[in-house]
This record gives sequence, structure tokens and C-alpha cells, in this order.
Amino acid sequence: MNDRSGLTTATEAGVLTITLDRQERLNAVNAELAAALPGALHHAAQDDSVRVVVITGAGRGFCAGLDLKEPAGIPPASRAERLDPYMWVGRWAKAVAECDKPVIAAVNGVAAGAGLALALACDLRVLAASARLAPGYMRIGLSPDAGMSWFLPRLVGMGRAMELLLTARELDANEAVAMGLASLVVPDEQLSPHVKELAARLAAASPTALALTKRALLQSMNSTLEQQLMREVEFVRLCAASDEFGQAVREFLSM
Repeated sequence: MNDRSGLTTATEAGVLTITLDRQERLNAVNAELAAALPGALHHAAQDDSVRVVVITGAGRGFCAGLDLKEPAGIPPASRAERLDPYMWVGRWAKAVAECDKPVIAAVNGVAAGAGLALALACDLRVLAASARLAPGYMRIGLSPDAGMSWFLPRLVGMGRAMELLLTARELDANEAVAMGLASLVVPDEQLSPHVKELAARLAAASPTALALTKRALLQSMNSTLEQQLMREVEFVRLCAASDEFGQAVREFLSM
């Protein structure tokens, strides 16, 4: 389904694929796309038939970041936008982090600026061999946004994050994986089938366990060991109380 805002969605076997679809602009973000993505993710989070979300880009790129010819909210156009502490860039990151379903970024071509931040906010990243990651804020005189300054140092460490953001150095797919920014590089023609297989594997797992695992990992970043140990016990009890646990145990014992 295309909602005419630069974003296409399709659901198959519990996997919702969200495609950023402004191909003529390498899926750069304008006001319509900025508003549409959080809405699609919030809908996915509330829809029990959706078990996994895949985000990808149409055409030759994943997302080239802010569309400088048709910018989304720079400067803020309304009083509501001026008073919004997150603006669209913050709402993109929050929508991914707050979605209890696993979110996979299938990165085809360029992922730059807020587009790269979107990929880093996802739980798993698979890169096509032609993918290029460009934290290019410094090139247009901007500081990072869309969660970039939160996700990047947690993935690669503060030193690497500082170097990448200050120099705006572009990475190819192999260097990005070696640095820890993605799980895997696959040939371009294998990106879609590989991600489809990965998403199907996750969709077959317990939705409760997936959601609580994601929640536990994200909350651990700001927790003491004692807080996290108690949270783990709480989450294990919730998983064990679900019908999914009993079914999974029976299937495991029958192998």
C-alpha cells in the first residue's frame, strides 16, 4: 500500500516491509515522509499480526537524509513544531526504539545523515555490497540528529564515533561491518531474499520473548547491574507465563 507520502508498506506472513519511496531524491526526507514513518511504526507496534518490521529504500538508495531542496521542518514552520522537543528527527528514532517488534534495516545504496541514523536505530542491519554509510552532517554545517549521537557511540565506541562525525568520512559496506555497524554484507541481488529469510526466522519466534529481549537490552543502557538483574527476572516470568513458552518448549523437546 502507498499512502502517497513517500512511503510504501506491505505485509506478508507477519512481516511488515516499510519502503521509503522517493526514488528521484534517493529517498531523502521531506515533510510528508518525516510524518509518515513514525505513524507506520506505531501502527506496526500495535498490530498483533505484525511480528517483524523491515525498513528499506526504493531504487538506488536507502535514505539520503534531509532533502535540502524540500526540507522537513528546518526551520520549524509552525508554533507546534517550534515547541516540539523532538521534531521529526527525534520522532523517527523514538518510533523505532519504542516498537516492540524487531526492526531490520535492509540498507541498499546510500544511507546518509538522518537516513544513516535511522538504520542505526534499527535492531539489525544488513547491507548490500553497494551500500555506503555517510555521517555527513559536518559537510552541511549541522550537528548530528535522529539519535545518531546516541546510537553511534554505543555501536562503535566514543573514539570511532567522534572520528566519523567530525570528519564526515564515508564508509563502504565491508568497513561498516568490520566496525560493528552492521551484521552482514551480501551481494546486492541477495539483499532482499536474505532479509526475507531473516525476518521469517524472527517472525517464527515468540513475540513476547522478542519484545522483552529488545526492551531488556535497550533499558540496560541506563541501568545498574542490580536493576537489570531484577528486570531480567521480571521479564523471564512474563515469558514463562505465556502460551508461546509452552509451545516453544514442546517443539524444542521434540527435535
